[in-house]
Amino acid sequence: MIDAMYNYRQGEIHSAEFSDEFNKLCIPFEDSLSEEQIDVFHKILDCVSNTAAAEMRAAYKAGFKDGAAMMRDVQE
Repeated sequence: MIDAMYNYRQGEIHSAEFSDEFNKLCIPFEDSLSEEQIDVFHKILDCVSNTAAAEMRAAYKAGFKDGAAMMRDVQE
């Protein structure tokens, strides 16, 4: 149920833009790569993005559970 709530709210969460530092590092680096290397680099970035998304889901779930435990503790 918590996952479903997160997935529903995910559309309301504004995604961050890449930082200036990321752009300063990434764009020149990507321009120096071959097409095959660019494909591998994009796959690596996708893996990093998927890992960050999984961590966000886990943190949301843990935070929700912590909040529920705190409410239960206050009621006792």
